[in-house]
Amino acid sequence: MTTVIAARDSVAPAPWEPRIVVFACNWCSYAGADTAGVSRIQHQPNFRMIRVMCSGRIQPGFVFRAFEKGADGVLVSGCHFGDCHYIFGNERAVEQFEKTMRVVKLLGIDEGRLRLEWISAAEGVRFAQVIDEFTDQIRALGPSPLMVVDREVGADPEADPEVDREKEMLRCSSS
Repeated sequence: MTTVIAARDSVAPAPWEPRIVVFACNWCSYAGADTAGVSRIQHQPNFRMIRVMCSGRIQPGFVFRAFEKGADGVLVSGCHFGDCHYIFGNERAVEQFEKTMRVVKLLGIDEGRLRLEWISAAEGVRFAQVIDEFTDQIRALGPSPLMVVDREVGADPEADPEVDREKEMLRCSSS
């Protein structure tokens, strides 16, 4: 019996895929994502969703932390105007987004890496379209210039010991 062992060099590295962080309000956008899932609407899987109670709570620091931790793009999503569970939360989201965008410009980060969208709970199709469009947009921009040096293609960000420490800190602080 002959055993064939493939050389390690013959394995091609996985192609780069964008990493997108989505901050979604609990009442509309997160529910819209759930509607897309329940309805089995196809969309690209290149995002991690962070559910927040209101899009107005997304501070510039949250967005920059996402970029610092390896996100190639960040999507902030909330309720349509007039439908906010907290009445004026989405107006606050616009204010925070504008502040964030000014700093993004100052840092020289491409403005296309940050996006604000309004998606209701009934708009599963719209959620999927926004995710697909934004993923294609980020793919066209390429990897984030903030993390190119530090990132290995195909590396698992969850395997980072710092992520484990942060999860533990969050777990302890919520007790």
